[in-house]
Amino acid sequence: MSKKNKKRKKHKEFIFIDGYNIINAWMELKELSKLGLGVARNKLIELMAEYQSFTGIKVIIVFDAHLVKGNTGKKDSQLNVDIVYTKEDETADSYIERSISKLVKNQKLVRVATSDWAEQQIILGRGATRISARELEIELSRVKNKITKKKETLEVNNTRETIEDIIDMDVVKKLQNLSRDM
Repeated sequence: MSKKNKKRKKHKEFIFIDGYNIINAWMELKELSKLGLGVARNKLIELMAEYQSFTGIKVIIVFDAHLVKGNTGKKDSQLNVDIVYTKEDETADSYIERSISKLVKNQKLVRVATSDWAEQQIILGRGATRISARELEIELSRVKNKITKKKETLEVNNTRETIEDIIDMDVVKKLQNLSRDM
């Protein structure tokens, strides 16, 4: 069994991202795409890597490359996120549909992020669930807020200065009572 299959086996939940659909739906990414699609793709990958790391949900981003003559397709990994560039005459939608069928058959939870209504209907018919670009953006924002709160909590915990700040208050009281009894 290949390393990639071993990685897939350990994940219980997957989310496929229709890359260009999301880039064109999110204002931040759409603006970045004016600088170049590569810039927007990299930002999407970065955002979804953080999401994957925090949630444990395996992220697969699929980009259409079906209009690129002679393209044989490409699978890559960046920041532990699986990236797929489809081959000539293969759309992101068709790649996602084929992939989710295999995962659902293996009883994995699969979501697909796209705002393409027709694609959402096909996804539902294949046993996966859909999340719109806007819903994913909201979910990502919630995850970022949780990450920020967790970081702040860690920073507060790391700034404790006295032993009383570190030890639970019940333990401090017991120690104080013991020292009085001596």
